[in-house]
Amino acid sequence: MLSRRLLLLTLPALAAAASDALTPRSEGSATAPVTVEEWMSFTCPHCADFALNTFPQIKAKLIDTGKIRWVFREYPRDKTDLAAALIARSLPPSRYEPFIMALFADQRHWAYDPSVDPMDALTQMAGLAGLSRDAVNQALNDDALKNALLQAQTEAEQKYNIDSTPTFIINGKPHAGEMTYDQFAALVG
Repeated sequence: MLSRRLLLLTLPALAAAASDALTPRSEGSATAPVTVEEWMSFTCPHCADFALNTFPQIKAKLIDTGKIRWVFREYPRDKTDLAAALIARSLPPSRYEPFIMALFADQRHWAYDPSVDPMDALTQMAGLAGLSRDAVNQALNDDALKNALLQAQTEAEQKYNIDSTPTFIINGKPHAGEMTYDQFAALVG
């Protein structure tokens, strides 16, 4: 049983761990003239379509060329989505983007196939990304991270009036909905 004193001493460390876990997962130069935050849901078909069909062009033409910095932001819409976000956030930053792209590529299977247990599928995918079953369970039970993710989502809803995914915050201004590369490029100038 935890004593009150031990709990009070532990809370700052838990908060710091959650804060570190919410360090932005991003692509591109921190000095790029335009910053884009993508608020996404791992169970959203529109987010998956954007990630698989539009994001590769954005990466090649805008991120890799130094024109924009891309910041990934999780917007969990349900329990399964939150589990995917917790697992993704438990990976080292260098494995985050490949893992979420794998989630989007296989979304129909792990999130929507009625014959598949989403948690088992997520655990298997996490294993391919280098996480043990114990690490997955630890991530799923990380209340500090869960609360930090949900708090960030609530703050984004209030600040930007986010009510759908994907939503892109481009230099502080929200733009909701899936879009083509040309539509997106026109927004970033």
